[in-house]
Amino acid sequence: MRGKKQKEPAGMNPGEIFAALELLEQERGIPKEAMLEKVIKAITTAYQRDHKDVEEENIVVEVDEEHRELRMFIRKTVVDEEDYVDPFNEMSLEEAKAISARYEIGDVVNIPVDKMEFGRIAAGNGKQVIIQGLREAERGKVYDEFNSKQHEILTGVVTRIDPRNGAASLRIGTGAESTEALLLAGEQVPGEPLEEGMHIKVYVVDVRHSTRGPQVLISRTHPGLVKRLFELEVPEIFDGSVEVRSIAREAGSRTKMAVWSKEENVDPIGACVGPRGQRVAAIVDELRGEKIDIIKWSEDPAEFIAAALAPADVVSVRMAEEGKACRCVVPDDQLSLAIGKEGQNARLAARLTGYKIDIKPQSYQPEEGEELFSEEPPAAPEEGNAPESKEAPETPEE
Repeated sequence: MRGKKQKEPAGMNPGEIFAALELLEQERGIPKEAMLEKVIKAITTAYQRDHKDVEEENIVVEVDEEHRELRMFIRKTVVDEEDYVDPFNEMSLEEAKAISARYEIGDVVNIPVDKMEFGRIAAGNGKQVIIQGLREAERGKVYDEFNSKQHEILTGVVTRIDPRNGAASLRIGTGAESTEALLLAGEQVPGEPLEEGMHIKVYVVDVRHSTRGPQVLISRTHPGLVKRLFELEVPEIFDGSVEVRSIAREAGSRTKMAVWSKEENVDPIGACVGPRGQRVAAIVDELRGEKIDIIKWSEDPAEFIAAALAPADVVSVRMAEEGKACRCVVPDDQLSLAIGKEGQNARLAARLTGYKIDIKPQSYQPEEGEELFSEEPPAAPEEGNAPESKEAPETPEE
């Protein structure tokens, strides 16, 4: 009906699009020019999708920032009547002359797109770009927040446990900057029960971009979790007077940690164990009873390797002439103690020191041509610096 006001298309009109882009720039730091380019691209693509015969390069969106207006034109090349075969991208000379007498063959004429059709396209697609821009800004903010916390400890709340594969979903962070993180079954401590609503500490291994937002990779088995727990519990580690030089861990069972201090008056093992074993006990409780051996790091490989094999005594350490390998000789009655249950003690000692360790009893007689190691008796441990474990935190000399 003539005179009746036409209903505006649902979505955002050009003025609202400009206002939204300015707000995004002010509050989220997203450049208006970059977002406007995305809006124009989205509008152009949407029009071309509905008019497949129109070549995309012939679709032009004109921007009038001063008056906050957007207009769309279709560019048509003026051709001779004989060459006129493509009415979607070309215009005959006669049609062009009807618009303006100045047009000649080869000129380009901008034909305005119907305002209602353009308004419909701009409203829907412009709004979608704005919403997407907001989502990306939020994701970027969350990504930056958690990317700065790589290799740190965070507390998460278990929200769901997948009954098929045992993976646990955790909500980490607070408010708008919180996100979901997945604790895969392989990153969980074997035998450690998890229940919905439980608060647990996790180690942030990595943060990656994904189509659904930042993907935070977390772990309960990573050796870094033990290191960070000691940093939280031991002031001497936090302030740098005691250094954690190496960690080897079999999550849920045992960890060996080598510590060192450049300050002569600081006992690195005693600092980690704490008064009456309180510090190491708190960490063992957090790790649900995982045993922790704390040894003193040494720049002398033989001394370090001998300490790493605790609680077994080591008679001598024979270093290989080439490569990072050695042979450790232990009393006959301590061979099984040095190797450990299912080889765990020897395995962790090798990982802690970076050396391949061959353990032999004192009674062992090498075969002819086998002697490729030079003997280095380990230095006697200083009083109070023997390896520690949770079983006897009050008697470090053992």
